[in-house]
Amino acid sequence: MNPKLFRLLLTAIFLVSSNQAEAQQPTKLPRIGYLVGVSLSSNKARIEAFRQGLRELGYVEGQNIVIEYRYAEGKPDRLPILAAELVRHNVDLIVTAGPADTRAAKKATSTIPIVMGFDNDPVGSGFVASLARPGGNITGLSTLAPKISGKRLEILKEIVPKLSHVAVIGASTEPDYAQVVREMELAAGALGLQLQYLEVREPKDIETAFRVESQGHAEAVLVLNSPVLNSQRKQVTDLAAKNRRPAIYDRIEFVEDGGLISYGTNLADLSRRAATYVDKILKGANPADLPVEQPTKFELVISLKTAKEIRVTIPPNVLARADRVIR
Repeated sequence: MNPKLFRLLLTAIFLVSSNQAEAQQPTKLPRIGYLVGVSLSSNKARIEAFRQGLRELGYVEGQNIVIEYRYAEGKPDRLPILAAELVRHNVDLIVTAGPADTRAAKKATSTIPIVMGFDNDPVGSGFVASLARPGGNITGLSTLAPKISGKRLEILKEIVPKLSHVAVIGASTEPDYAQVVREMELAAGALGLQLQYLEVREPKDIETAFRVESQGHAEAVLVLNSPVLNSQRKQVTDLAAKNRRPAIYDRIEFVEDGGLISYGTNLADLSRRAATYVDKILKGANPADLPVEQPTKFELVISLKTAKEIRVTIPPNVLARADRVIR
């Protein structure tokens, strides 16, 4: 064979082999960390909504995107460990399911983008400089929850017209607690209500809080958002029913587990919308320039089944406003 022709043939074979090898190299899939303060079962609907949002944007888990889930199982002290673990895994960004999760992620990294599934007051919590211009590595969605807490007191007053004392069960360690309390105090003053604050930081505190509540003058209960309470929903709703206390919660899952009523932001909708931030960041957007969005959907959910069990009559005007009624 002609030496020149032989060299050309070898070059062609080499190029074809190189191209085939490059084609066989696996494409690096975007890797998302999803940090949750509660268990999988407690957050199932929101996770599915997030996945739905990704699918609507063309992302299919396991095919063109990878999601690494970390659940604290209602133990806040585990969140910093799980956040640091996601950072070590070099994820492309972290999606958080709530304020405590965001705070843990913020402490773990100042460079990896963080998408808040929701926060009651992102500016007050120190997560962003402003809603319009976050300015750092964090952006996402806000729930406006402090003002909603005052609205929940109004709903309790409508259900129990002679209401004068309300037990508020929550954790003062939650980032937004102080602002929530301020808003509730303003609403309570306007409604002529006295509030009794009962601290729940661990699961063992739940029964104690309801025992104190039952021994006091409380005629209704308002349950605040916290990973511990969210992960122990069934215990919370069972104790409220046992004491025959009208209780209002911040999310629908409590009512599905036997609670009387919930009013708040549609968190599943926020989880779905969080996917749009993931898409923009993976395509090169800077979280510092992505405005924090506020909720567009709120829902009132009532269980007539529970109302009957605790012998409470839901006024027709309240029932007419319900987005969903469980019978």
